[in-house]
Amino acid sequence: MVLLSVPLSLSLSLSRLSFDPFSTSGLTVWALVGVFSHILFRFGGLYGTVWRFASTPDFFNIISNCAVLTVGLYLASQVARSFTPMSGLNERQFIVFFLVTFALISAPRLAYRYLREGTGWAIGGRRNERAGHRRALFVGQLEDADHIIRFTNTEKEKTKIVGIVATESLAHAGDQIRGVPVVAVWPDVSGILEDYAKDTKRVNLLIFGSGGQTEMNKFSELVRVARKLGIEVMQFSGFTKLRGGAALVLQTVEMETILRRAAVPTDIARIGAFVRGKRVLVTGGAGSIGRNLVKRSLQLDCDSVLVADQSEFGIFQLQQSVSEAHQAHLTCRIVDVCDKAQFTRVVEEFRPDIIFHAAALKHVPLLEDNWMSAIKTNVFGTLACAEVAAECKVPHFVLISSDKAADPSSVLGLTKRMAEQIVNSLHFSERSRQPDHALKPIYISVRFGNVFGSDGSVATVFEKQIMAGGPVTITDRAMTRYFMTMGEAVDLVIMAAAESDTRRDIDNFGIYMLDMGEPVSILTVAETMIRLAGKQPHQDIQIQVTGVRPGEKLEETLCAEGEQLVSLPVNSLFGLKTGLFGWQEIRRTLAELRKAADGYDKDEAIAILQSVYRTVDDSVPEAAEVVPLKVAT
Repeated sequence: MVLLSVPLSLSLSLSRLSFDPFSTSGLTVWALVGVFSHILFRFGGLYGTVWRFASTPDFFNIISNCAVLTVGLYLASQVARSFTPMSGLNERQFIVFFLVTFALISAPRLAYRYLREGTGWAIGGRRNERAGHRRALFVGQLEDADHIIRFTNTEKEKTKIVGIVATESLAHAGDQIRGVPVVAVWPDVSGILEDYAKDTKRVNLLIFGSGGQTEMNKFSELVRVARKLGIEVMQFSGFTKLRGGAALVLQTVEMETILRRAAVPTDIARIGAFVRGKRVLVTGGAGSIGRNLVKRSLQLDCDSVLVADQSEFGIFQLQQSVSEAHQAHLTCRIVDVCDKAQFTRVVEEFRPDIIFHAAALKHVPLLEDNWMSAIKTNVFGTLACAEVAAECKVPHFVLISSDKAADPSSVLGLTKRMAEQIVNSLHFSERSRQPDHALKPIYISVRFGNVFGSDGSVATVFEKQIMAGGPVTITDRAMTRYFMTMGEAVDLVIMAAAESDTRRDIDNFGIYMLDMGEPVSILTVAETMIRLAGKQPHQDIQIQVTGVRPGEKLEETLCAEGEQLVSLPVNSLFGLKTGLFGWQEIRRTLAELRKAADGYDKDEAIAILQSVYRTVDDSVPEAAEVVPLKVAT
């Protein structure tokens, strides 16, 4: 283009050169201008841009390169005049040269984008009529709309944005973003989806901008309407670079994101700094919470993760779901956490920096009949893992607990509370045994409620029942539960570990509790999920009340009477002071519990578990007992 610009600019400026531009010397100068331009543009970055993504910064780059080229040639001509007299070459020619060069370099890019984007490419309706394209309505910020529309117009995406519902008060219906009209301004969205669903060219995709579920008060209602009309719902979460280009990242809007409240924001930098470069061991790593802890640790650039689980099929599924890039950092072992000798070998071999103990039995009614298995896994399995962590000097041990441990009414709750007391007692006992100058180990429990979408949760049960046409079964219309998304739970568990790491010398509690928001009616959950499936509760899908099952409570609590909450400088995370038992007391209680279990005496076992409770005021002082770690087994 520069070589074309030289004769064209001389012609347009009506130059009368004192030398023949087609002579040997003139052609040589012409070629040198081309070589100089090539070198300049190479270092100036013009050859590194992709035409289909050409944008304003690219055109400013063209202007700056053309300006540098023009000034450079002008200065060269002034130097040449001192050696060789010449005329017909002045500032006018160079100004025209700059304009012509910029026009010739920019024009092809503009023309290409014009053809690739909707305006020129859609002449005759060719783009709109492409087979397989999804017509989409976008809801969100105009900036997000601009990015998505530009991308879908320039890439070979199977999506075309046909309308925008703007969430900014300054927007007006009728405005256009890259030729796409703003059809409504939030919150005036009533009837918009129905209108587009009834159109001859109906929309079949609804795209929310980033942060939709946290910023839009009608988010769940709009999702419900869309799904009833058979419109797929997605959420924009950015772009990802792939080989040969980029890809639009749209995530399916899951039911867990719209049941009740805004998601708890995560301090990614802090949990990333805590996990990065560490060796992480996750017991129960093939279960729903453990599986997500594994994946999150890998995403946060831990050194490696070892999964200890006795489910062969669960481990196989986990391995299949982990990305290829993370496979090299993942190790899996089929381990029974109740087998202390086997678990010791695994820990000694792997040498973890953190153990997340997520292995547990958790189904309330089932454990009422299988109480021995609950005691074995939830109590003595936790004991074995915590003891191994202490004996192998693992710096950090984190027990995944449950709100069922607060005022327990079930075998699950009692065993989880016992597990908390084991870890809590070990935490303070080990701190007392360590010299003041030593790095004190941390053994903590993290207590939270139901994780929506985890294996066996009401979400998975209700979903299967809805897909089967109903009925959806609930135990009581008045029953409520605390709910949290899987992403929130996992990130806050890691955050609790990170916070405890900063409190090695100042904390006076070993239990952390996640803020679960307000309890949610199970009936509301069932009705919401039915609506999200495009059905009407009590009409298309019946809801059947079956009665409260053994061990269940109508309402759960996160903090029991006699326990105290401690405010922390972390969003949605609290410390929890509970009655503390000395390690000698724990040893005696566990010996009695084992004897009752071996004798298959359920009443005695339950009574022993119920006795492991005291208020904060009745706690054993932290340094009252400094005893050997070993427990009679």
